[in-house]
Amino acid sequence: MNARWLDAELEDADRAPQRRGTSKKKKLLGRRRLDDLTAEDPDRIADDTIRRLIDLGHITEIVAELKSGKEATAYVARGPRGSVLVKLYRELEARSFKNDAVYREGQVILDERAARAMGARSRKGLEMLQAGWVSAEYAHLWTLWRAGLNVPEPLVGPFPFDYDATTPAVLMRLIGTEDHVAPRLSEARLTPEEAQSAWQQAVQGLADLLRLGYAHGDYSTYNLLWWENKVIMIDFPQLTTRQNPHFQELLRRDAHSLATSFRKHGVQVDGEATLREAQRLARGKGPEPRIVLP
Repeated sequence: MNARWLDAELEDADRAPQRRGTSKKKKLLGRRRLDDLTAEDPDRIADDTIRRLIDLGHITEIVAELKSGKEATAYVARGPRGSVLVKLYRELEARSFKNDAVYREGQVILDERAARAMGARSRKGLEMLQAGWVSAEYAHLWTLWRAGLNVPEPLVGPFPFDYDATTPAVLMRLIGTEDHVAPRLSEARLTPEEAQSAWQQAVQGLADLLRLGYAHGDYSTYNLLWWENKVIMIDFPQLTTRQNPHFQELLRRDAHSLATSFRKHGVQVDGEATLREAQRLARGKGPEPRIVLP
């Protein structure tokens, strides 16, 4: 890592906070208004991130807002490669995700001041956390996609310098169509046969993650899509590895969350049995890896 570049990036990280009233308070970018993301003339789009995505050629326009959550808002967009899902994160100060340190434990941060800035949540530290959150989701998506798991195809990357330019947005292929976007399993209406198939696929997905050394960190029907009788896993920024000291705890929580959330669909399996089944399946053969052409 270039030390001089890091010095410039972190020059304000160790400074004491300014007293109140000495500077204007920056307006936090939380949920964006759809009007700020659309315009007939792209140069008139108010949102800097969307204008940048258009300038980079990743999308041509935002079509509609799909879902707004605590951490990000998802939008349907069009681009050169078809329908796109744009996941636009809110600034960390405007988000409600308070326990990100639990998921980041075990990650190696080579520079002491960078680690300190992130821990102190200074302005520069928050910017680095935001960029890291986006980079992590892209990197995880690429790893899982290449490994053959049922996840949305990432549309930027696979190299970090490709997707660093899209922060705070993550772009992936839309599951479904513009008129009929794939529902979350938590919202889908399933027959008993479909529910059983979805359950088996969901447990297999948990096992496939475990085989690769991952725990999802928030695995339930809320973060699983249902499309053409297939379960698609989503939402990976908090994915954690075996290096995390909380790995087993997060894995167990994933299994229990999955079991609890499937009761709505009439599947009655307890969390410990779900965990044992995922561990058993993880010892088996995984899906066929995808060939990603340059």
